[in-house]
Amino acid sequence: MNDIIKEIYDEVKRRCMLPSNAYGIGAWDHHIELVYKIAIEICYKYGAKHDIVALAALLHDIASVTDKSYTEEHHIIGAQMAEELLSSYQISREDLELIKKCILNHRGSRLVEKTTPEEICLADADAMAHFYSVPSLLRMVYVEKNMSIDEGAEFVYKKLERSYTKLSDKGKKIILPNYEAAKTLLLKK
Repeated sequence: MNDIIKEIYDEVKRRCMLPSNAYGIGAWDHHIELVYKIAIEICYKYGAKHDIVALAALLHDIASVTDKSYTEEHHIIGAQMAEELLSSYQISREDLELIKKCILNHRGSRLVEKTTPEEICLADADAMAHFYSVPSLLRMVYVEKNMSIDEGAEFVYKKLERSYTKLSDKGKKIILPNYEAAKTLLLKK
């Protein structure tokens, strides 16, 4: 399975580097690869299957980096794209369906019940990634959104607060020190 993970890793990174990726290589450097690393680091704490989590983490935003117009439905289109990409590999139907389910249910903004450790692990890793990519969030608010210092700090803090709220209890426990540090830095409290 390590060969499959390596090939998918390379394919997702390749797509992120294409000029057609509206989010640029930052989507890889500051989000997808980060989600992947977090997910494989925490999967055993969740009792989740490493290979499933690794592939789902790599593919969770594949639709968004492939075509920006897919972003709103990227979880649905991404699950379909994952099936297409993985169908040429020796992956059981059961594992493929679980990978797709993880991708379908990874979005924190969609409050669907996650019933497997793999789904919870990926959704938490996706939310936790925001706490490790604060510089890219600050860039977004100050460069792209042209916010004032205080507006930007509040915007980023509220995004982190929403991400924290969406975490499982296990995820909240893991990321709490980062959340508290962000609160101190961004709110000057």
